Amino acid sequence: MKLKQFNFKKVKSTNQTAIRIIRKTKNEFGLIVSQSQSSGKGQYGRKWISYKGNIFLSFFYKLKKINLSMNSLTKKNCFLVKDVISKYYKKKITFKAPNDLLINKKKICGILQERIKNSTNEYLIVGIGLNLIKSPNIIGYPTTNLFEITNKKINKKLFEKQLKIAFEKFLSKYYKTD
Repeated sequence: MKLKQFNFKKVKSTNQTAIRIIRKTKNEFGLIVSQSQSSGKGQYGRKWISYKGNIFLSFFYKLKKINLSMNSLTKKNCFLVKDVISKYYKKKITFKAPNDLLINKKKICGILQERIKNSTNEYLIVGIGLNLIKSPNIIGYPTTNLFEITNKKINKKLFEKQLKIAFEKFLSKYYKTD
């Protein structure tokens, strides 16, 4: 299964852009990728700090075509991202509920899932913010980035492509086609 990819230079948030695309098109699934975002969203209405050069993207797909519970989907989505990170970082990557990924007890990635309805359909949007080259400085919440922990420059486009392939394989396995 191939995801239709929508590329942007700058958006307010990739999740907001996914909502707009879902409401204006008939796409059942897709991928929003942006070079930067001005109002990234975090869990519980918090702001996601978005530094240029980091990864900001959102996948979306129809929920009724997936036969998995929300709890299972949350775990699957986290594992998909963790698997891609582990191609670059071979040591332990942990989860912090509900959907943060940590390395050495420092946040490297946040995953924001949102369910939205569009007329008769319900969609899941999986927003991913990953600190690739720069970490935000958040008081009381340590963060890290892949460049800092690997000491290697990582090709952003390749990383995004690997995430896309991981989600396409997942959807090919679990997405029911008509």
